[in-house]
This record gives sequence, C-alpha cells and structure tokens, in this order.
Amino acid sequence: MEYSGSNQKTSQAKCCSPTLKIFIGLLAFCYFTKSLTGAYTKSTIIQIERRFEIPSSTVGIIDGSFEMGNLLVITVVSYFGTKFHRPKIIGAGVLLMGIGTLLMALPHVIMGRYKYSSIAAHTNDSDDFTVSSTCSSDTQNTVQQLVSGCQKGEAESKPMWVIVLCGNILRGIGEASISPLGMSFIDDNARPENSAFYIGCLHTLGVIGPIFGYLLGSLCASLYVDIGLVNQESVNITPQDSRWVGAWWLGYVVSGLLTLLAALPLWFLPRALPENSQISKIQHPSNQHKHTFSITEIAKGFGPSLKHLLTNRIYLLYLVYSVLAFHAFTIAITYTPKYLELQFGQSASKTNFLIGVTFIPAVALGMFLSGWIMKRFKLSLLASARLMFFTYIISLGCTIPYFALSCANIDVAGVTVPYQRSIEDQATRHGLLTSCNADCGCPNSQWDPVCGQNGVTYISPCHAGCSSTQGTGQNMTFHGCTCIQSWGLTYGNSSAVLGQCSRESSCTKMFYIYLALQSLAFFVYSLGTVPFFLISLRIVDPALKSLSVGIFLLVLRVFGGIPAPICFGALIDTTCLIWGQKKCGGNGACRMYDTETFRYLFLGLVSSLRALSYTLLWMVTTQIKRKVKNDKQMSKDIELQHPVLCDPEQENMLK
Repeated sequence: MEYSGSNQKTSQAKCCSPTLKIFIGLLAFCYFTKSLTGAYTKSTIIQIERRFEIPSSTVGIIDGSFEMGNLLVITVVSYFGTKFHRPKIIGAGVLLMGIGTLLMALPHVIMGRYKYSSIAAHTNDSDDFTVSSTCSSDTQNTVQQLVSGCQKGEAESKPMWVIVLCGNILRGIGEASISPLGMSFIDDNARPENSAFYIGCLHTLGVIGPIFGYLLGSLCASLYVDIGLVNQESVNITPQDSRWVGAWWLGYVVSGLLTLLAALPLWFLPRALPENSQISKIQHPSNQHKHTFSITEIAKGFGPSLKHLLTNRIYLLYLVYSVLAFHAFTIAITYTPKYLELQFGQSASKTNFLIGVTFIPAVALGMFLSGWIMKRFKLSLLASARLMFFTYIISLGCTIPYFALSCANIDVAGVTVPYQRSIEDQATRHGLLTSCNADCGCPNSQWDPVCGQNGVTYISPCHAGCSSTQGTGQNMTFHGCTCIQSWGLTYGNSSAVLGQCSRESSCTKMFYIYLALQSLAFFVYSLGTVPFFLISLRIVDPALKSLSVGIFLLVLRVFGGIPAPICFGALIDTTCLIWGQKKCGGNGACRMYDTETFRYLFLGLVSSLRALSYTLLWMVTTQIKRKVKNDKQMSKDIELQHPVLCDPEQENMLK
C-alpha cells in the first residue's frame, strides 16, 4: 500500500509539473513576439528613412544594430547559460527585448510634428511655412524661408534615430538567449526522433509572427505619422508619395507590450523539463547525480571546448557557407519591401499587407513540412544535407524569372527624360533648369511633384513653369505651365495636377506575378530550414551543441547580419537620382531612385551570393558523406574485434 501511495504521488506530481510541450508552447510565443517585431522593423525601413531624413546606408546601420547587440553576449550566454536555469535566462532576455522595443518608439514622443514642404500644405501652426512652388516672384524668397526655418527646426536635425538604434541593440542582446538555449534545451530533453519535429513546429509557430508583423506594418503605414494630433483631411500627400510617413512608432508600442507579456511565464518554470523521465535517465545519466559547478570551473573548460569546436573541419566549412547564405538572406528580407515599393510603384501599406498574406504563410508551411519530413523519414545527417542542398537549388531556379519582371523609370523632366521632345542629346536630360523655367528661380532642393497632361512628371509646379493655381489641397491644379507647352500642347492643355504620373498598367500585373513566384521560391527554400539548424547540432560533439549554436549565430551576425544591410544600403544610395534636403542643409532621404540599376543590384547580388554559397554547401555534403563512410568502416573494424549488439535506430542517427 505504501508503494502504491508513493506511485500515486509520483503520478500526481508528473501531472501537475510543466512538461516539455508547455515549454515549447511558451518558447513559441517568444518566437512569435520577437519575429513579429523583427518583421515589423523590416516593414518600417522606408518610413524610418523618411521620418529621420537619413540615407539607406544609415537605415542599414539601424537594421544591423540588432545583430550588433546580439553578438555582444551570444557566445557567453550560449556557453554559460546551459550550466544554469535556462528558462529564467530566456525569460530575462525576452524582458530586455520588450524594453528595447518600447524604446524604439520613444523618438516620436520627443520629436515635433512631421513637416513637409508643399504648395498644397495648409496649417494653422505659426511654426510652419508654405513653400511657393509656382513660377512667380514668391519663389525668390524660398531659400530665405528655408534658412529662417532652420533655427526653428534645429531640434529635428539632431540624430534622434540613435534612440531607435539603441533600442534595437537591446533587442539583440535580449534575443541572444532564445535560440541557442531554447533549441539545445529541447534537443537535450526530447527523444532524438522528436527533436527535429519539435524544432520545426517551434519555427513554424514563430513564422506566424511575421504575418502579423507585416499586417501591423501595413496598418501603421496607412495611418499618418501624427495620427491623433493632425486632421487627416489636412494632409495633402498620399501613401504613394515619397514624402509620406506612416505611424511607424505605433507598431513598436504594440509589439513591445506583447514581448513583455511573453517574458513572464518563463520565470515560473523549473530548471529541467524532460519529455519522459525514463528517457531522460537513459540519455542523460549524469542528471542522476547533479553537481553544481562554480563559474571558475565552468570558465576553465571554455577554452578547450572552443578549440575543439573550431578544429572541426566540417563545422568550419558549414560556417563559411552559412555566412554567404545569410548575407543573401539578410539583404533579401531587409530590402524586399522597399524593392517592391520602388520597382512596381506600390504603397508601403499594400506591399506590407501582401507580403504578410503571401510570403510568410508559404514560409510557415515549408518549415512545418520540413520538420514533418525529418520526423516521418527519420533522415540521417547525410540525407538532411542532401535535402537542404536540392531544395535550395530549386528555390534559386525559381528566382530566375525575377529579372524579366520590371517597370521602367517614370518620366521625370530633367532627370530621366528631357524637357522638350525635340531634344535628342541624352546629356540634356540631367538638368532641372531650362529655358522654359529659367526665370522662375526654382529651388532644386524642392520635391513637390506634379503630373503634366503630357504624361511627364515635374519635380515641382515651378519646374513645370506653371504660373497659376486653381482649387485647394489635393484637388489643386496648375495652369499656364510653359514647360508642358514646349511638348507642343496648346495653352489650354498645359496644366498639371499634384502627384507623380501613374505607371503603366502592366506594372501592377508584373507585381502580382512577382509575388506568386517569390512565394513559391520561399516555400521550397523553407523545406530545408530544419535540416539547416539540425546539421549545426549534429556535426559537433553532443556536449558542445549549445556552444556550437552560439558560435554559429555569432559568426552569422558578425560577417553576415551586420555588414549586409549597411553595405547594400550604401549601394542603394548610389542609385538615388533626387535627394531630399534638410532644413539646415545636407541630403535627407532619397526622393527618387533609378529603378533599373536598383533592380540589377538587388537581384544580381542576392542571386550571386546564393549560388556561391550553394557551391560550398555541396562541399559540406561531400565531407559529411566521407565522414559517414569512415565511421561505418571504423564501426565494422570494432565489431570484428569486439562483437556487440547495436541499436539500428541509434546507428541511423549517427549518420
């Protein structure tokens, strides 16, 4: 009876104790919140660029600051974290992520209202001024107005974007504990055949975060930045305008609060969460006699462990491959929203929405099937590498048609086309002042585009030579435009309306074709996701799994995650045709890009990096095949000397 009562208590304790699946659920929520914030950050890149009047290279630094914060602690957390209470360490990291996310929204509170120069601007604030854009004597005072407004706008010229950068660094520091400690914790406490499936489910649930992240980005991009403070009807620019700034800060408040909520439950979990106590005893017999190590004892083993890891030839080759692949992935995931906006003339709101409902579900399905395939067929290490290689090659093939899907630059007088049709000299295109507007005194720093009835965009009514206006707000039209008359139009037809001229109708069709092909490519690519992570765990000694993940993520961030957005952002800046101007001088955000050059840079660089990385992946697969062959031969030699019974399932996992 006493024995039965003891068993009953044990059974009750097991029922009331948290299980590994509960830990996976809580960790999945953490993945959800961190991926939601990450996706939202990607979706607001162009909004941040316009709000702070900074170039793409600076935005790349902000984006890469997450990786900077991560690498500061990733190695230490990965090695020392396994020796202590992993759920609490993960909880502390998630808490820090929440604080950093809320910090990223702080500049909106500190900065004043967003101001843009436009002839249609109308406000009752005494601090604002309206720039006259028509060809009249008023334009002679434009430069003086800008200079006088410099002192008043001095606070806005301060680098408030540094606060966003610091918040993103805190996010990176907090995230350092989630992946290495979470994945190693699951792999330590789950059955070998279930580990891949659990990790696949974890990443699948985590991918739901970007869906909501991009949908949240779509909603916030459709709202004006100063929502609640400014009457929306008084805003005279549309979301398609390159001066439009959405409520970029709002999403950080929402995601920051969710991240703080995700951190709380992890503090109440016990230190060990075995899926099955009997399995835990077999797989980790050392847990039966726990010994608490001091920090000094743990630190002594760090050097030898790191040396042993870095002398693993397959691991090093896999690192080099991963850096190149991650470089291409970072560029693609960071600048795809901007590429779609500029290449196909779509608004940020529409672009983010369609990315959220097309790309991300395809990735989630691919990740889920990746984990299911690994569990269903119990793929060995070599089979996992082959699966990853072939799926990546197929996904690369799906991207080849991208190069044929393009839209030409819009016709902008003096930038992409000449002011007059009769001019054949291509060099005359690059000049904003010509005979039709020479006496207007137009400031070249102004960007207030209008669309003429000749189908050409002019950077302002002044540059179109317009002499009069009619109507107010977005309904304002301009008449007597001498530069439009130079195209052979009659005086009555020489008018223009606010905004850029629309692109050709085929551009929208190509946009949807691109979305479909991109979704297919992402789905195929995601089929190799779970093997990608498991290979980094299985090609090293079991005792070094957590450290291997830490070093793996550290190297990816140092050589891939940080330089990729910064360097490519600088390349994007070289394609800028018209720069915006700050009140106190200097270039602001780019108003118009050379979409043709941008397209070849973006697609060409990403495809080249992927092709090079897959060559290295083939070499990794060859090395793994050779290692498996040598291990089989060694196993046969041992059996000839000392015959033993071998578990076929364990032998399969060693391959």
